[in-house]
Amino acid sequence: MLQQSPAVSSSSCVPFQKGILLTVMEFKRPQLSVLRSYTCGSKLQFGHGQPWTGERASLRTIYCISQRQVAYPQNVDLPLPLPKRKKKPYPIPIKKIRRAARDDKKLAEKGMEKPLEPPKNGILVPDLIPVAYEVLDAWKVLIKGLAQLLHVVPVHGCSECPDIHIASTGHRIKDCDGPKNRMRRGEHSWVKASINDVLLPIESYHLYDPFGRRIKHETRFKYDRIPAVVELCIQAGVEIPEYPSRRRIKPIRMMGKKVIDHGGFVDDPVPQCSGDSSSLVELDTHGVLGRCPPPELSNVPKIAQETMDAYEIVRRGVRALMRKYSVKACGYCSEVHVGPWGHNAKLCGEFKHQWRDGKHGWQDATVDEVFPPNYVWHVQDPKGPPLRSGLQRFYGKAPAVVELCMQAGAEVPHKYKPMMRLDIVVPESEEARLVA
Repeated sequence: MLQQSPAVSSSSCVPFQKGILLTVMEFKRPQLSVLRSYTCGSKLQFGHGQPWTGERASLRTIYCISQRQVAYPQNVDLPLPLPKRKKKPYPIPIKKIRRAARDDKKLAEKGMEKPLEPPKNGILVPDLIPVAYEVLDAWKVLIKGLAQLLHVVPVHGCSECPDIHIASTGHRIKDCDGPKNRMRRGEHSWVKASINDVLLPIESYHLYDPFGRRIKHETRFKYDRIPAVVELCIQAGVEIPEYPSRRRIKPIRMMGKKVIDHGGFVDDPVPQCSGDSSSLVELDTHGVLGRCPPPELSNVPKIAQETMDAYEIVRRGVRALMRKYSVKACGYCSEVHVGPWGHNAKLCGEFKHQWRDGKHGWQDATVDEVFPPNYVWHVQDPKGPPLRSGLQRFYGKAPAVVELCMQAGAEVPHKYKPMMRLDIVVPESEEARLVA
């Protein structure tokens, strides 16, 4: 064990990689004898002690790599679910929204147009077109991988509420909030789950021209409903013959909140039906369990890792696309609309929908609303005893896709480990009261 810090002769910092700082320090360190050797894993303590005597000093260089990124904590509690009898908070502060509205109003009063940049003016962003194609390809891999893993990993879903559990048996945590839950004392009624229970289906209307006519309540059946992730990729530049989209050459012009030049209204073209319909079927989860046979047991870990990587690509790509392209979400229900303005279909049945005549309360959407994580309880031993309500505070949670892939043999990304509480040892039921 060292007792004194050696004298530092020089120090310099060199940028090494993204998020990493390489610090080079040169100092004179005394030569240690063989009898006073130490292991590489020993802890070094630098303090004020007696100087080294009787030993040669040599010039050494030590490279100290410090990570600038914030380290993940050991345990993270998930945010509490939002109350159903209250509007969701705005992702953007309301003061910033009002300030932008006042600036637009001042420009309109002066007769000046509102400055718009792609894609707010209807023009595609060339740099995001490859990202959109990457997200769509990963979306197909994600759906196919989940369908194959569901044949191997047991997934249970409650028939009375949207909760699911990934283990050999359902848990016994009494947190069911479905109808007649008082008669069952909060216990779940477990049945076999489907892929839509793991990957929540968030759909959106497909629009040929997002800046054109708005969808009315009477014309809502003229538009197709497709996954919101697919619609976002289409508006970002992906070409699908069955779902055409208008590509503008001239930008639109706005003055305040009014569009003064949008290139005219055009009718929706007839979709081009390609000979190979498999490309369109891969975009949806309908009937995917019947199309994907059970995989071989030797290929399950590989499929699980590919599915996990595809999930991360989709989530990262959706976040990148939503920084530029507008996506609206209802502040009361789970409805999502991809486009600059929400539709006028009166389909909202949540809190105080009578006051709004069934119309949605549109606001800017978040990534979790377009691509929800669907958190489930993390199970350390899928074949062990079921989870209990008395030990609920010792259990962690994870997205359903992450938990499913982990039990199939995939490696868990570091950012999900704190919320899964992998470093906590679950005590026995009689020992839980003794834990602080």
